[in-house]
Amino acid sequence: MSVRIEKEDPVWTIIHSRPEARNAMDPESTVALYNAFLKFDADDDAKVAVFWGEGGAFCAGWDLKHASSLSGAEALNPFDFPEEGSSTPKKPSMAAMGPSRLELSKPVIAAVAGPAVAGGMELALWCDIRVMEETAFMGVYCRRWGIPLIDGGTVRLPRLVGEGRAMDLILTGRRVDAEEALRIGLCEYIALEGNARAKAEALAHDIARFPQNCMLADRRSVRSQHGLSLQDALRQEWQGSKTEVTRGIEGAERFASGKGRSGDFEDV
Repeated sequence: MSVRIEKEDPVWTIIHSRPEARNAMDPESTVALYNAFLKFDADDDAKVAVFWGEGGAFCAGWDLKHASSLSGAEALNPFDFPEEGSSTPKKPSMAAMGPSRLELSKPVIAAVAGPAVAGGMELALWCDIRVMEETAFMGVYCRRWGIPLIDGGTVRLPRLVGEGRAMDLILTGRRVDAEEALRIGLCEYIALEGNARAKAEALAHDIARFPQNCMLADRRSVRSQHGLSLQDALRQEWQGSKTEVTRGIEGAERFASGKGRSGDFEDV
């Protein structure tokens, strides 16, 4: 199997393992990754996922050797969105890169080693947080072959780094090393070479120990506010979180008893 799951209490590490192809996405990996993330989202004991490519590469994109064997537009038919108003039962749509259209209810952290390019970059953009090794890099490398971004790259990249920077990266396809990625907001953490998975898992465990309903309400508000007016976004934030404020009174009581003083996150 090209995909496996390793679990440590509430943290699941979802591993894509095609090192011989730098973890490029073939049909088996597409389905396996899609199903693995659906399984994570449905499991009540799973709180945070880490997405890691085994063997020194996050993902080199769509497997172009496989793509070269396909015939025309029919190759993408399995990934079409359902027609508007279709009577087909609504279910999460699988993309060419697998899970990149899923809107999960829980956070995913990308642990990026080596290349995260073309569709692999789009998978990293799909995650909530990105940890890049100091030698890792991203880039719209599919620019060279006339293959467009079809797994959310043109949507998520400008939301992360702004339209001007996104246009630069999309139009030129140039390589973006970890230091630049951190500087422009394309990643959130840099780890030493070989340590992205460990750093991402430590971060996942930190997130998993917080009161989950509150954290997920905040995450949901951030994810769903795009396109809303300021007032509509504020209203949505309030309506989605007001019940958590009353539950937070217990946290205030712990603070009053001496916990968490001076910004201490260790004993909460």
